[in-house]
Amino acid sequence: MTPWARRLLIANVALFLVTLAAAEVRELALLVDRLALVPALIPYRPWTIVTYAFLHADLLHLLFNMIGLYFFGPRLESVLGARRFLGLYFTSAIAAALASLMTPFAVIVGASGAIFGILMGYAKYWPHDRIYFWGVIPIQARWFIVLLAAYSIVGGLRSGGGIAHFAHLGGIVGGWIFLRTMEARSRAARFRKQAAPAAKRVTEAELERWRRIPRESLHPVNREELERILRKIDERGADSLDPGERAYLERLSAAD
Repeated sequence: MTPWARRLLIANVALFLVTLAAAEVRELALLVDRLALVPALIPYRPWTIVTYAFLHADLLHLLFNMIGLYFFGPRLESVLGARRFLGLYFTSAIAAALASLMTPFAVIVGASGAIFGILMGYAKYWPHDRIYFWGVIPIQARWFIVLLAAYSIVGGLRSGGGIAHFAHLGGIVGGWIFLRTMEARSRAARFRKQAAPAAKRVTEAELERWRRIPRESLHPVNREELERILRKIDERGADSLDPGERAYLERLSAAD
């Protein structure tokens, strides 16, 4: 796993263990209660818009969220970098907390909003990747996130089942807003302006520089993504790369 995906997973598991211990220790129980999110109390407990995302109601709740972080987080962190990956995670969590104002007196815990933001990011960068819904039904990532958004809207309007549907929807929207803002301010955006479709073609010098990126020094996830892009160049030509892939290669070659 990549560093911050691993640290977030450890933090969530650690806080879950604290929650279990709180059942036997009154002081811990009071602390955990003050970390949970009650939207109506945000003005009095502002820290809860972040801390709630590290608490979980039960083992199954924790398991589903951590599976999402484990499978989708590392690849996304490898593309975004640590700072932007964390920005996406916490922006999604905070947006989920604010969306929960639709149910002001509910007690809300769980990393689901942040994980839904991660899923939004994954669907943006790898829209055609297949995700196996419930481990059985294959569905492209772009349609999976649409399905989750629709389910969150319908579930939120029905307001039942003990699931924070509006928080899930807020995580998706927060993730989308973060990524749009990030791209508008990034070097990749400047690169896209310079690489107008008919104006800037990939040069032999750029190709040579990209092929010289030392694979042995890369994280395995970065190495896998680099090899995928280089295979795409071999199969379809360098001009088939999208701006994000070119920017990724530029970032790796600049770090060399």
